[in-house]
Amino acid sequence: MANYVLENEKLKVTIRTKSAELISIVKKETDVEYLWNGDSQYWGWTSPVLFPFVGGLRDKKYTYQGKTYEMNQHGFARNQEFELIQQTDGQIWFALDSTPESRQQYPFDFRLEIGYVLEDNHIQVCWKVTNTDSKPIWFSIGAHPAFMCPIAGNGEQSDYYMGFETDKNELTYRLIDLECNLVSPVEYPLVLENGLHQIERDRFDKDALIIEHQQTGKMWLAGPDKKPYVSVEFDAPLFGVWSPAGKDAPFVCIEPWYGRSDSTEFYGTLEEREYINTEEPGCVFERSYGITIL
Repeated sequence: MANYVLENEKLKVTIRTKSAELISIVKKETDVEYLWNGDSQYWGWTSPVLFPFVGGLRDKKYTYQGKTYEMNQHGFARNQEFELIQQTDGQIWFALDSTPESRQQYPFDFRLEIGYVLEDNHIQVCWKVTNTDSKPIWFSIGAHPAFMCPIAGNGEQSDYYMGFETDKNELTYRLIDLECNLVSPVEYPLVLENGLHQIERDRFDKDALIIEHQQTGKMWLAGPDKKPYVSVEFDAPLFGVWSPAGKDAPFVCIEPWYGRSDSTEFYGTLEEREYINTEEPGCVFERSYGITIL
């Protein structure tokens, strides 16, 4: 495993080859770290890629063309070493290719490329999924960046706010049924005031908030003064907001997703999963999301 750095006059960004994971964003002016450090006491990751599944499966299994496969939560890419394939002053790219071992869990040939483009105070995180198989491939992909909250040790998480770009006074969200690790069909309201919702101490005790239906394309975290300090922009069909339950963990994850856990009502095949993506042989699925340090 190796670490690589992208740097300009505003930010210093570090990425490691395991999971092609973003592990540090430091604002040079203040020397403040904006990403969680991966301390396993709370959560041993910082910003892993979720591929070829986002979330969990019923009994950790799925069916494709009459055969059953096993897969752990969030897929296997986050545990893999990626290859560095390109680096310039402003961007860096990594790649992961399918192997005979990966086909035992996921019966498709693919190439997953992850790129980071640094410009001013903004990082664009780019994904390319190429179908290198002779048949259509089916997959999900998602992000899981963990941002410090509180930032620089200032205050408590419950002093902070989640902000959403919307003109509505509430969003709706769903939760994971923790008995089976699948998504409950019930929708709950998340009440907003001027786009803000103060983070209650027990807000994540029932796991992630799953916000569907493209209700917004931008979310941020704000301090006790309600001033945003980091924002995430995306065009994903849904996203998650998460912090570990009952741990008072000093971070909040903002997670653009192209896929999610199965619902408690789902008993179908891989091709029938909600939010599933597919690509024909030789075709490329390209998506990205942006992180801005404010």
